[in-house]
Amino acid sequence: MLNHTTVLVTGGTGSFGKEFVATLLQQYPQITRLVIFSRDEQKQFEMAQQYAPLQYPCLRYVIGDVRDKDRLREAFEGIDIVVHAAALKQVPTAEYNPYECIKTNVLGAQNVIEACIERGVKRVVALSTDKAANATGLYGATKLCSDKLFIAAHYIESTKKPVFSVVRYGNVVGARGSVIPFFIEKRKEGVLPITHPAMTRFSITPQQGVDLVLFAIQHAIGGEVFVPKIPSYRILDVAEAIAPDCEHKVVGIRPGEKIHEEMIMPTDALNTIELEKHYIIVPIQPYYSLEDNMQRYAAHHGGKFVETDFAYTSGENTHWLSVEDLRKVIRDCVDTKL
Repeated sequence: MLNHTTVLVTGGTGSFGKEFVATLLQQYPQITRLVIFSRDEQKQFEMAQQYAPLQYPCLRYVIGDVRDKDRLREAFEGIDIVVHAAALKQVPTAEYNPYECIKTNVLGAQNVIEACIERGVKRVVALSTDKAANATGLYGATKLCSDKLFIAAHYIESTKKPVFSVVRYGNVVGARGSVIPFFIEKRKEGVLPITHPAMTRFSITPQQGVDLVLFAIQHAIGGEVFVPKIPSYRILDVAEAIAPDCEHKVVGIRPGEKIHEEMIMPTDALNTIELEKHYIIVPIQPYYSLEDNMQRYAAHHGGKFVETDFAYTSGENTHWLSVEDLRKVIRDCVDTKL
C-alpha cells in the first residue's frame, strides 16, 4: 500500500510518530521517502540515532512548525501522503494557554490543509481525540475545530484536492503525559492522585492507533471520521494494576476534564455507519440527501446504519479491560515491571 510512495508525518517525534515510523519501516521496506516533520531538534537527533541513515536511506528529518505555512509548503513538495499528528494536547495546559493551543491545533490544521492542496498531496489523515466529541475543555474544542476543518476540506473545489479524513480515538497506552506513565512514576511515592473515583477512559495501544491511520489511508473516500471499537478502563483499575499497595488520594478533576469520554454522540447517530471493527461518522454532503449520502458511504465501506439514538461513550462501553488485562497491556506497551 505505501511501498513506492512518499509519506510525511507532522509531530513525527511524538508518541504516535515513533510508532508510525517503526511500523512503516517494518511493513513497507520499499517506501520511497518518509519525512519526520517536528519542532524538536533533540528528539529528531535521538530518532536518527535509532535509525541509522545508511540502513534507512528513505528517512528525512525536517525541523518546522505547523504554525508556519511557508515551511509546510517546502516540506510537502513531492509528498503523496500526509499524516497530521502535531498538536498541543495537555488538557490543563490548553486551559491556561488557550491561544497558543488555538494557534497550533486550529490555525496549524488550516495551514496543513492549504499546503496539502497547493502541493498536490494525494491523501491526508488527521489525528483527533475522543475529547473532540461533546467538547467541554479548550483542547477538545480545538480538536473539534480541526476535525471540522479537515471534513470541510473535502468540499473544496480543486483539481489537486487530496482525500481528507480524520481518525478519532481514546487514551493511548503509555503516551507521554497520560495517566499510565504518571501512575508509574507516582507509585515511588506510595500515593496515587485520583482525579475522580468514577472516571473512565477509552484505551488504545500505539499499534492500534497506527493501524487505524493505515486503514483510513487505504479506505477513505473523503470527509470520514474513523472511530475504532476499543475497550474502556476504570481509573481505579489502572491504579490497582500499576500500584496495588499504594494509597489513593482524590484530588478532583483538572480544568477541562470530564468523568467519562465520548467518541460518538447521539447527534452523530443519523450519519454514522458501523463496520466490524470501526464506526465511521459520514460527512453531511450539501449535494445529496442524507439517505442517499449514507447509502453511498455504507456501500463503499460495507457498513450498516446505527440506531438513531446510538452513542459511544467510555462509561457505557460493552468492552472493559480488567485489572489483569490492564497489566498485560501495560507490560506490552511500556517498559516497566508490574
